[in-house]
Amino acid sequence: MSDQSADDSAETADPSVIEYLVVTVEDVVTALESTLGTGRETVLRVTPPFSGRMRARLHVVDAAGSVDGPEPILVDPRVLVEPLPAYPTAADTAAELDSPAAVNTEQHQETHAEVVADWRDTVCGSIVTEATIQTADGTITVTVRTLGLTADTGDEAAD
Repeated sequence: MSDQSADDSAETADPSVIEYLVVTVEDVVTALESTLGTGRETVLRVTPPFSGRMRARLHVVDAAGSVDGPEPILVDPRVLVEPLPAYPTAADTAAELDSPAAVNTEQHQETHAEVVADWRDTVCGSIVTEATIQTADGTITVTVRTLGLTADTGDEAAD
């Protein structure tokens, strides 16, 4: 016997049927880091047909790409994290070093790697439980469920 609702099993081109958006913690962090750190638009894509519970997967947006049929939903990772921490740049890290001579050295590289790791941990702990996302048919509000490791415990998240 399944605990899914009748809406969960029905597949449709209508994105308004989506109640739950399932994402991996790693995909959210990667998409956000790519978007903020490199300027390369990286999203979480939800591909039709749609149902009550949908999985969003990592996707790099390119200029080309016509789609036959219903449009996939491209979820901006920034709507999945609150508060949204600023992405730390190498220049930010250099400004925090004790000595200007340490810039562009192994110390700078190691310090920046630690700062970015802390940023990633912050993002992991800031993924929202509800988000409003843009679809081709307008906005919808969904419950966000995460899969993967949590930042605080290293345990599997299975909301």
